[in-house]
Order: sequence, then C-alpha cells, then structure tokens
Amino acid sequence: MTQMKAVIQIPCYNEEETLPITLKELPQQLPGVDTVEYLVVDDGSTDGTAEMAQTLGVHHLVRLKQHRGLAHAFAAGLEAALAAGADIIVNTDADNQYRGEDIARLIEPILEQRADIVVGDREVARLVHFSPLKRVLQRWGSWVVGRAAGMPIPDATSGFRAFSREAALRLTVVSDYTHTLETLVQAGARGMAVVYTPVTTNPHARPSRLIRSMPSFVTLSAVSILRFYTMYRPLRVFLAVGGVGMAGGGLLGLRFLYLLWYGEGAAGHVQSLILAAILIIIGFQVSLIGLIADLVRVNRQMVEEALYRVRRADLQSDQENKRSSHGGQ
Repeated sequence: MTQMKAVIQIPCYNEEETLPITLKELPQQLPGVDTVEYLVVDDGSTDGTAEMAQTLGVHHLVRLKQHRGLAHAFAAGLEAALAAGADIIVNTDADNQYRGEDIARLIEPILEQRADIVVGDREVARLVHFSPLKRVLQRWGSWVVGRAAGMPIPDATSGFRAFSREAALRLTVVSDYTHTLETLVQAGARGMAVVYTPVTTNPHARPSRLIRSMPSFVTLSAVSILRFYTMYRPLRVFLAVGGVGMAGGGLLGLRFLYLLWYGEGAAGHVQSLILAAILIIIGFQVSLIGLIADLVRVNRQMVEEALYRVRRADLQSDQENKRSSHGGQ
C-alpha cells in the first residue's frame, strides 16, 4: 500500500523569533496522510533562523547562501519537498499569519483528487486588519489575475497553499517578486484544477515585508500581472494593442477621405493622413510581434513539458535508488 507523505514548507527570512510559534501550531498528523514533515527554507537570513530551525528539530532545512526573495525561496522549497518524496506540499508563512489547524481542510480537495492546487481564501473583504483601500486593491487585483488565468480567483495573494506532486512538478517560477500571482496564471494556462477553501488568519505579528508601501505594492503587483499575462496570453495583448493602433489610423483615414470627398479637400489635412498611415503600420507590426510572441509561448510550453518529464524521471530515479540502498542494508 502506498504511503502518503505531506511536507509543510516554510520560506523564512530573519524569522528567528516567529518560527517557534509557527512550528508549534503546525499539525503533526493529518487525516489521509501517513507522514507529515516540516521543511524550512532559510532565505539568506542574517539572524539565527537556520539554527533555530535545527534546534526545533525540523525534518528538512534548505539554506540559501544569500537573500534571494520569497519567490526564489518558494521554488527552492518545492524542489526540496519533491526530493524528500512529498505527495502533497503545503506552503505557509513563517510569521504565523495562517493557522495550522486549517491545513487538514486545505489538503482535503487534493486527497479527494478534486484539485491540483488548493488556495486558502482569507476572504479579504472581511479582514479587519486590512485598510479599506487595501481590501479594494486586493479584490481588484484578484479579479485582474482571474482574467489573466481564465478562472475566478477570490484571493490571488494568499500564500497559504497546497500542491499535489504533479502540480509542483509542472510549476516553474521565474518571478523575482512573489510566486502567488505567477503560479495561478500558470495553473490557468495549463488547465490545472484550482480550488479555494476559506481559512482564518492570526493577527499580524509584524508588518509585511513584501508591502513596503501601498504605492510600491500597487506598482509591483500591476507590473507582475501585466508581465505574466503577456507571457501566457501574448497574442491577446499584442493584438489588442495593435488593434487600437490600426483602428485609430483607420478612423483618421476615413476622416481624411470624408473631408476630401464632401468638404474642404485635402489641403491642410495631409498631416492626418500621414498619422493614419503611421498608426496603421505600427499597429500591424505590433500584431505581427504578437504572432511571433505566441510562437515563443508554444515553444516555451514544449520546453516546460520537457522540463516536467526530466523532473519526474529524476525524482523516480532518486526514489528507486533510495529504495535499493535501503533494501541492501
């Protein structure tokens, strides 16, 4: 009978004080799971985060030599969890924002094979510690990410998530800012089943390190969403931009023809004709770039599929080697 293992990963950066509280609240057993293990990713901390993790007896510790950011730490955690034989990977924050008691509900749709990814929905519209502006921005951002991913998304920035092994093998994080938005857009583009389950949150132990100020948060989020949307839906983006240019040029051209035939003649309106030609040419070129970008997207999908197969083969090979070594002892 196959043993089911869940690995709970915790990306950390200078979390020496909050890590003991977070680990204390994590479950040691989960329904439907035979083994539960903890994995801490130390993202180049300058305090004693790694030493604290070892003292607390975590099962796995990944130490990055320098601070690389949350997205990189998350991706490193996924790789380490897969190498540890995880069937389900749960990602939670080190600041104890999320409650360990909700992990059982978080992994339930994966155990029932209803989901590839499960996201803890904080129901941001009701979070009292979010300012009204932040609640509005969170809901608007989730709607935009949902449009990019092609599915409804109630809470795009929640980091409390569970992944099946297959989903973790297929995800490729390239962002330097955060993994939350990119993985959802990827999941939508690859047809993964994403389920949301309501979760409760603890009071904030400290201010968010991702949100230094509201303007920077809005700017970085907008840039990230535009980047991911362009990566996974390039034809839509470039055709829309090119279409606007060609439509504007066409309207100016029609205006010129109307004045030429029914009114004032061409005198004094040649500039409009030149601008119309420029807009049409630029719009057409942008549309062609969209076609090329879409070919690049298809090529990237093939590369990602090849990467998935290599990862899966390497993982199976490592597991067979471990079984062989254990059998020979």
